[in-house]
Amino acid sequence: MIIADTSAWIDYVRGIDAPHTNALDYELLHNRLITGDIIIAEFLQGFREEKDYLDAKKIMDSLEYHDFVGREIAIQASMNFRLLRKRGITIRKTIDMIIATFCIENGYQLIHNDRDFDPMEEHLGLLIRR
Repeated sequence: MIIADTSAWIDYVRGIDAPHTNALDYELLHNRLITGDIIIAEFLQGFREEKDYLDAKKIMDSLEYHDFVGREIAIQASMNFRLLRKRGITIRKTIDMIIATFCIENGYQLIHNDRDFDPMEEHLGLLIRR
């Protein structure tokens, strides 16, 4: 299973041609992408125009849905954050830590365009779809 982070979705709907948007486009056509609560909230809140919002919501509605945040993921995300901090790495957004932890715990790959995920790949074993 593959998850696309909000950073990839934003670039995708903006029509940016890049490896992560090409990977997202390929996965939309050929495989099963999943999404979840915090990606939906983060992605949809950025649309000002109602039509754009509804088009983006239709995309999210078409994907398999999972709750990302629960007690176990929250606790593991805090442990992952603390482990990285001990190594001198600070992750800027809690949402990114939760998304990465959900992927790690479930063995899912992540498509992204956000440097905060790089140390999670290196130190926590986050699987990245390139």
